[in-house]
Amino acid sequence: MHIPEYESYHESKNHFDAAFPYNTYLCSIPLDFMQVPLHWHDEIEFIYIKKGRGVISVDFTAYEVGAADIVLILPGQLHAISSADGAAMEYENIIFHPNLLESAGADECFRRFLQPIFSMQLACPAILRADDAPPCPGAPTGMKNDPRGQLAKAGREADGLYAAVRACLDENDRICMHFPPGYPLAIKSNLFSLFFAVYAAGDGKIRAVPAGKNIEKLKSVIKYVELNYASPISVEQAAGLVGFSKSHFMKYFKQTMGVPFTAYLNDYRLTMAARLLLQSDDTVLSVASEVGFDNLSYFNRAFKRMFGMTPTQYRARGR
Repeated sequence: MHIPEYESYHESKNHFDAAFPYNTYLCSIPLDFMQVPLHWHDEIEFIYIKKGRGVISVDFTAYEVGAADIVLILPGQLHAISSADGAAMEYENIIFHPNLLESAGADECFRRFLQPIFSMQLACPAILRADDAPPCPGAPTGMKNDPRGQLAKAGREADGLYAAVRACLDENDRICMHFPPGYPLAIKSNLFSLFFAVYAAGDGKIRAVPAGKNIEKLKSVIKYVELNYASPISVEQAAGLVGFSKSHFMKYFKQTMGVPFTAYLNDYRLTMAARLLLQSDDTVLSVASEVGFDNLSYFNRAFKRMFGMTPTQYRARGR
């Protein structure tokens, strides 16, 4: 089970035409899953909080979010979702590829106005807030805190931008409740209006700190884990992906992520196991094997250490 399957475990909120890949999913933490591990993809994603509160990290900055907050994830950005102090959170994932807004041939508008946003050249806030809220009490491992401070300042002050983005997303949701004839035209129109507001709010300002090469190297490791976590993965293999020696890679990964690579890999596998326990009727042994554990006793101990209960108890509580 890869991240796209993990995030969209719930049936798509609406059944979209495959030729028009604008998808929305309703998700809940912890009812659907305990967390969404750090990952990235080539699509644009809006995370629209509906109820409760949680923590969303974007490129190693952790934001506490609450009802009506909106997070913008651009292509290639590392992001993760988790609970805040055990609180529940319901949110909507809105995911589509940048190509949805690009015309065939030479599209000058896309190149001049949208590409700078999608490639993270234009400064724009990661989070748009409905209002102020308490500081984030803690960040996930490897993340730095943004206690609703300077990093989120633009999101709090851009009331006009928040209103514009929320209005466009809400209108698209209304459209997708009925799918009127020609609905893709309306959805695209709203998306163009949304990104016009984002571009105008950026005022042509270039990001001060573009993503560095170290992050790009890390992304290749994270993607490899996402695609191959069910198979044996050694530290030497991971180091080879980025051209590092084993010792240098171990130091680099722990400095960047805050945990050793082996701990990260095990936690990732356990997170996927938790999803499978709720999604399938497979035995605990089968689930353990499917996510890369070949020792059931070790899997049970590791699972209880991470989730505070055995896999069997977790499945029973979730159901």
